[in-house]
Amino acid sequence: MNRTLYRVFLLITFLAINGLILFGISSALSYLNTGADRTSMLHLHEEISASYLPKIEWEIAMNEGRPMEDQTLGEIERDYLSAWQVRNAAYANNVPYGIADYYTDSMRTELFKITDLNLKNKVTLQTTTLEHHPKLDFYSTDGKLVIFTDKNVSAYEAVYRDDKLITKRNLKSDYKVMLLLEDGFWRIRQLVETFLPEETIGERTKVQDFDNFHFKGINYYPQDTPWDMFGKQFNDSIIAHDFELMARMGVNSLRIFIPYESFGKEYVDSEKLEKVKLTLDIAEKNGLQVMPTLFDFYGNYSVHDWTMTNRHVEQVVEALKDHKAIVAWDVKNEPDLDFESRGKELVLSWLEQTVERIRKIDPNNPITIGWSSPEAAINLKDQLNLVSFHYYRGAAEFESAFRNLKNEVTDKPLLLQEYGYSSYDGIWNAYTGSEKKEKEYMETMQKVVEKEKLSHMIWTLYDFRNIPTSVVGRLPWRKVRQRHFGLLDSKGKKKPVYDIFFNEK
Repeated sequence: MNRTLYRVFLLITFLAINGLILFGISSALSYLNTGADRTSMLHLHEEISASYLPKIEWEIAMNEGRPMEDQTLGEIERDYLSAWQVRNAAYANNVPYGIADYYTDSMRTELFKITDLNLKNKVTLQTTTLEHHPKLDFYSTDGKLVIFTDKNVSAYEAVYRDDKLITKRNLKSDYKVMLLLEDGFWRIRQLVETFLPEETIGERTKVQDFDNFHFKGINYYPQDTPWDMFGKQFNDSIIAHDFELMARMGVNSLRIFIPYESFGKEYVDSEKLEKVKLTLDIAEKNGLQVMPTLFDFYGNYSVHDWTMTNRHVEQVVEALKDHKAIVAWDVKNEPDLDFESRGKELVLSWLEQTVERIRKIDPNNPITIGWSSPEAAINLKDQLNLVSFHYYRGAAEFESAFRNLKNEVTDKPLLLQEYGYSSYDGIWNAYTGSEKKEKEYMETMQKVVEKEKLSHMIWTLYDFRNIPTSVVGRLPWRKVRQRHFGLLDSKGKKKPVYDIFFNEK
C-alpha cells in the first residue's frame, strides 16, 4: 500500500512540474508577442491614446512617384497624428516619452532642446491641433519616403509658468512635412511651419431675426423621464401630447438638452439623434421653436479633450442644423459654475473654440450660452448672437441685476433662459415653501419681464415624480426641492402659478 501511494505521489509531482514548465513557456511567448504594442511603448494609457481625434481631410492629387495605397495612407495618417499627440504630451509635462518612435534623430534633438529649456524655466505648454488638411506631394517608388503639405492646421496653445497662465493663442499654419519609413514606423524627418493670417468671423444675417422673435418658452423634460428624455423610455406619443398642450398654452419655444456622455461623446449615438429629429418634427408640427443645449453634463474642458468634443459637435450640428424647428444653439448649460474647479480661462477658451466650431458647421443659426446668473452673462458676449442667463435668487433683486446686465450688453438681445421657484413645503425645507409662495415669486419676476419685454423660458412644465441621483446627488432636501418647479403638479393639474402666464381654461 505504501509503495503504491509513493508511486502515485511521484506521478502527480511529475505532471505538476511539467505543467508549470509549459505554463512558463507559454507566458514568455505571450509576453514577447505583445512587446510591439505602441500604447505600452509610449507609456500612454489606452484612454489617453484614444483622446486625440483632430479632423483630417486628405487631398490626393497627381503626386510624384508611385500611386498611394489606401492601407499605406491609413498608416501614414495614424503615425503622423500620433507624432502630434506625443509632441503635445511632451510639451505638457516636459517628459518626451514616445518622441523617438515618431521623429527621426535630427527632429528628436530639436524637440528635446525645447522640453529641456521649458523644464529649466518651469514652463509648460498645453497644445492641441483641431484640423489638418494634408495634400500629398510626393511618394517615393520604394515606398519609404512621403512628402506632403499640411494646410490650414488649426491649433490652440496655452503657455504656463509655475502653473500660472501666461498667454494663450489660436494658431493657423501650413506645414511642409517629410516622413521616412523606419523600422515599421513613419517618422517625421522635417516639419517646417508657415504662420497664416488670422481669420475674421463676420456677423451672420439671421441674428437680426431676434428683433422680431420674442421667446415665450419652457425648459422641457417629459414628466416621467427628467434628464433622460432620449433614453430607453423615449415615448414620442407623450412628447406629442405635451407639445400640443404647450401650443394651446401659447408657448412658442422650448429648450431641450443633449447630454454629451449619454449621447456617445465623440461617437454620437445615431439612434438618439433620430429621436431628437423626431422631437423636432413634432415641435415643427405644433409651431414650436427649439433651442438644443449641446453639452449638458460636460465638465472636462482639457485642451487634450477638445478634438473629441469637436467630433461630437460636428455630428450633432450637421445632423440637425437644417431642421426648421431649430431657433438657436445653446453651447453649454451654466459653464461658469466650473470656473473655480476647472479654471476660468480654460473654460472660456473651450467655449470660444466650440462656438467657432459650431459657427463653421452652421453659419445660419444663432449661438448662445446658458450662464447661471446675470453677472456671468457678460462673458464672451461679443462672440455670441444671443445673451442668455438664469435666475433663481430673490425676486425683489431681479430688476436691479437685470438692469446691470442690460447696461453691459447694449447690442445683443437678452434671454432669461431659466427661472422658477420650488413649491415644495415639506420637512426638508422646514415647511417654508408653498404653491402660494411660488406664485408670489413668479408674479414679482413677471412684472419685470413684461415691463422690459424680456424674452423668457420657464423652468419647467411639470412637477417631476423622481429626480435622478446623478443630477443633484443623494441629499433628500435637494432632490425633493427640485421636483416641484412645475406649472403643473405631478398629476398634471394646474398649480396657482399657471394663471400668471396662461389664461387657457
